[in-house]
Amino acid sequence: MNIRVKKLVVGPVRTNCYIVYQEDRKEAVIIDPGDQTEEISRKITEYGVVPIAILLTHGHFDHIGAAESLKRLYDIPVYAYETEREILTTEKNLGSMVGMRGLYLEADTYLTDNQLISLGGMDFKVLSTPGHTVGSCCYLLEEEEVLFSGDTLFHYSHGRTDFPTGSQSAIIRSIRERLMTLKDDIFVYPGHEGETIIGNERQLYDYN
Repeated sequence: MNIRVKKLVVGPVRTNCYIVYQEDRKEAVIIDPGDQTEEISRKITEYGVVPIAILLTHGHFDHIGAAESLKRLYDIPVYAYETEREILTTEKNLGSMVGMRGLYLEADTYLTDNQLISLGGMDFKVLSTPGHTVGSCCYLLEEEEVLFSGDTLFHYSHGRTDFPTGSQSAIIRSIRERLMTLKDDIFVYPGHEGETIIGNERQLYDYN
């Protein structure tokens, strides 16, 4: 597999930020840059890659905190799901909970369900997975059998649903109908803590 996925754990709630690229192209996509712009930039230089886009799985402060500064630094666009704009651009992104009042972000492009985005030789398929927030989404690299699940699916768990626009019934439906229909060996990179595979989650949870 030619793809490289580098994980950085950033910010006050230890969010997983991913730098994704093909070894032979070195054009990188940054997923969920939640904090620590300088550290993310240092790693980008260390890996010898050139960022071309930022993908957001949802709009909470711990996933967007460094997005604006990285966007300006590298002059690259930010992508988010179309129903997440309210979270990104208002106090509903929860930044005020950690003293980050006024942290607002407008995406350059708002995505739709099942949309395919070609970036750096990689085809990211957008999966709408509301529940953690109304506009939460996952990004599937189908050919590489990799899923970036944000805070929808964790290792043996899923994201909280008690924040604005969250819904327990919606997140279970998203996991059951969108993620548990994927192949067992899809490797999952979540928004927090360790990685998993779809098959493991299918065995633990009766989502079928």
